[in-house]
Amino acid sequence: MQFPATFVRSVYAAVILASTASALPFSGSLKHMTMQVRAVGADKTVESFHPESSFETFGVDGIDHPLSARAEFSLEDAAVSFVQSKLNVTSDTAAYRTGYSNDVVQHAYIHQQINGVLVANAVANVAFNKANKVVSFGTSFVSVPSNVPSTTPSISEADAISKAEGELGGKYNGHPTKLEFVAKQDGSVALTHVVQVRDDSQAMWYEAFVDAHTGDLVQLTDFVAHASYRVLPITKQNITQGFETLTNPQNTASSPFGWHSDGVNNSNDTSGNNVITYVGAPQFTTVQSSATLNFNYMQDPTVNPDALQVNIDAARVNTFYIVNTVHDISYQYGFTEAAFNFQNNNFGLGGAGNDRVEVSVQDASGKDNAFFSTPPDGQSGFMKMYIFDRTVPERDGSLENDIVVHENTHGITNRMTGGGTGRCLQTLEASGLGEGWSDALAEWTEWTNATVTDWVTGVYVLNNPAGIRTYPYSTNAQTNPLRYSSLLVLVEAHDIGEVWANMLHNVYAQLVAAHGFSATAKTDATTTGGNTVFLHLFIDALALQPCNPTFVDARDAWIQADANRYNGANRCTLWRAFASRGLGVNAALHIDDTTVPVGC
Repeated sequence: MQFPATFVRSVYAAVILASTASALPFSGSLKHMTMQVRAVGADKTVESFHPESSFETFGVDGIDHPLSARAEFSLEDAAVSFVQSKLNVTSDTAAYRTGYSNDVVQHAYIHQQINGVLVANAVANVAFNKANKVVSFGTSFVSVPSNVPSTTPSISEADAISKAEGELGGKYNGHPTKLEFVAKQDGSVALTHVVQVRDDSQAMWYEAFVDAHTGDLVQLTDFVAHASYRVLPITKQNITQGFETLTNPQNTASSPFGWHSDGVNNSNDTSGNNVITYVGAPQFTTVQSSATLNFNYMQDPTVNPDALQVNIDAARVNTFYIVNTVHDISYQYGFTEAAFNFQNNNFGLGGAGNDRVEVSVQDASGKDNAFFSTPPDGQSGFMKMYIFDRTVPERDGSLENDIVVHENTHGITNRMTGGGTGRCLQTLEASGLGEGWSDALAEWTEWTNATVTDWVTGVYVLNNPAGIRTYPYSTNAQTNPLRYSSLLVLVEAHDIGEVWANMLHNVYAQLVAAHGFSATAKTDATTTGGNTVFLHLFIDALALQPCNPTFVDARDAWIQADANRYNGANRCTLWRAFASRGLGVNAALHIDDTTVPVGC
């Protein structure tokens, strides 16, 4: 989440996007797609390179793979053989990393490797339909240079950790280091020690790639995107619309033991299998206000959020409810254990586990912002919610549901894109897409009927009906003029995200116009309303698209997701919505096109 620069005390000070030019001649559009420059101190920047991805989709029927004639289908074997055939590489170049199946598609994620060492930023993903045909393929594999560094490091692990800490100003968090190659912009590769460095007081959590021969910091992954309960129902945006007491709001199809048990351990506070919410440290949760898991705390808006214990409790309870609800909704649409979600106990259903979301509410390290950090599957997502001091009394971001959902969605999109690594929304354009998805899901949770009006976010914390974005999200081009070509002049991820979120607002409106609205879509993903269709395509497309997708890739993933799940029934509806904002058939390099396919 980001707020106007005129007042933000930015928690992103350590990771703010720099606008310095690339060392090599590079078009602005291509740089959006392959580069990210981050300031890591007062006078230092690190430019991270992500090889340009290519993405192909193969429609409703899909295509064969080299092992199609085999009687038994193996996801790993089929995916690796397809990558080898498609890219003309040898078997020791493509290493299967992980994969999973949902109700319509089987996903495989492949890493390039050189001399037995993975290339961190060279990956591929292959999706198969239930007939075992290939329906999509994304890749950022690179050419192997003639001069490959030795796989035996010259710099020790300890020296690499010290280098990363010194350059970034944080501390090594103890997560096991590893050796990986990094593909560089000049076509070379560097052997690197991969070290996680973290400083929560600065909203900083990096994966640092330190050259194992020279000691240089060559690349960064930024993991930060910048019972009964008295809560704000998820359909309400903020506390001005009124608290309600909800009884047993959990969906046991998503959380089989409820929100206060992992099947082994039970709690009577704001901790459970999916999330823990606290102030200051994990031991400072909110305990039930009365027996049998009642959490009824009357928030007092006439004083500052941290002035009364009851206000602190209300903040912890509301975020506990919202994050659990997002877990339960997204689970029904495909963000499951196997798809790298956030749970301590994965119940033997795939994924790594031991990674529930940690939420620090009313965090004392900043003001006027919020953020979510998404490390790889098996490490907890981390959300920080701040108090906003733009009003008297101050206001609590934990009590504006759209902000909480926005942050939580960063965890979903970063986990599902690229197969659970947390590395695949790192370019400027991909980061912008991430911001757009977060606004779009926050918007989705608040609709209660088929009437799609303009939508604004961040109203409560600023006490401003215009909210925090440049324009309302709207189907009216005069109300919101943003188009694909707007990316030619936008250089900040949240600004880019507004373009994508508004496109998705238009997609949502057209799907609801075509299919109506399902009132039970938040608990039942089998309904047929346009809002249900939208969220299925939203989640399905994340797993299809390549690492560090572009707007064109993301659009194509939505079209293919519809082919996979609905046999292409919404193809023309989707194309018309995207084309209305310049992302038509021939759109490329941020040049508008309003063409739709023949027949649409």
